[in-house]
Amino acid sequence: MKKDIRFFWKLFITTFNISAFTFGGGYVIVSLMRKKFVDELKWIDEEEMLDLAAIAQSCPGAIAVNASIIVGFRLAGYLGALVATVATVLPPLIILSVVSVGYTAFKNSLIVKYVLKGMQAGVLAVIVDVVIQMTKEIVSSKRIFPLILMVVAFIASSVFNVNVMYIILFCAVIGAISVLYHSNRKKGDAK
Repeated sequence: MKKDIRFFWKLFITTFNISAFTFGGGYVIVSLMRKKFVDELKWIDEEEMLDLAAIAQSCPGAIAVNASIIVGFRLAGYLGALVATVATVLPPLIILSVVSVGYTAFKNSLIVKYVLKGMQAGVLAVIVDVVIQMTKEIVSSKRIFPLILMVVAFIASSVFNVNVMYIILFCAVIGAISVLYHSNRKKGDAK
């Protein structure tokens, strides 16, 4: 499917706006991408977005940039990845450039300190919303294994303080095994 200039402009504006108005890092931007690309624009379905988010989180680098690269590539190949990445990187670059110029003027400002504290509360709310939405999707799909895996990963991280990297690697291996199992099963059913 060939994409025209309007599609790339919409992709640029969408990812630029998401990046410009997101505070709190990659997990927040992934949730906003899901709402925009899945719920509003319907360019990606829910399950695929969850898969793309998992890939973005398991790759080295900033989750926001990884997610933009992966979503852009999924939507429009290499050019889509480039457009989405540039649009995601530009807002923080512009904001940090402006902030660095005036940093000394407001670094000790009580108002700025309280604004940042308020933003932290907002970020927490968005992350909790993402967890609730992902849990609803897993529960509504009536697949018990992802739910068990999610609970085990949560307990391993929060109760036993298992390094998140080990949890991600473990889940990646389990996911790969699951995909291989289901693809071999489909091949067997097709014969």
